[in-house]
Amino acid sequence: MFLHLFVISRSGGLIYNKNLSSSAPRLTVNEWLVLGSTFHGLHSIAAQVAPLASSGIEKLECDNLKLQCFQSRTGVKFVLTAEPGTPDLDNVLHGIYELYADYVLKNPFYEMDMPIRCDLFQQGVERLIERNSRELKKARSDA
Repeated sequence: MFLHLFVISRSGGLIYNKNLSSSAPRLTVNEWLVLGSTFHGLHSIAAQVAPLASSGIEKLECDNLKLQCFQSRTGVKFVLTAEPGTPDLDNVLHGIYELYADYVLKNPFYEMDMPIRCDLFQQGVERLIERNSRELKKARSDA
């Protein structure tokens, strides 16, 4: 099950956040901002201290959380959290990026690094998460 989605601008500002599940911990606006900027900093540090060329943190798994990040070529980070045992989140993150490219970047009223306030993007994310959640539940019940 998917828990949270947040999008971080290339400068480290939180530009979008969404709780994806009723069981996900509820965060205040301030907690979201701290989470986004902290992840951006850790991502940058990881890229700099890695022994091999790296783009930063891509996956983080612990006992009760799975976090995965996709960084676009422009430096925008799409971060998705899920329950442990959730299969790889790459397809979902790439789907969210495609929605971002189609509905946010092509929106003539959107300014880069500003919060995302686009209904079509929001609706697309909701449909994508619902579809993938159904597929995940079906795969678990078939197993």
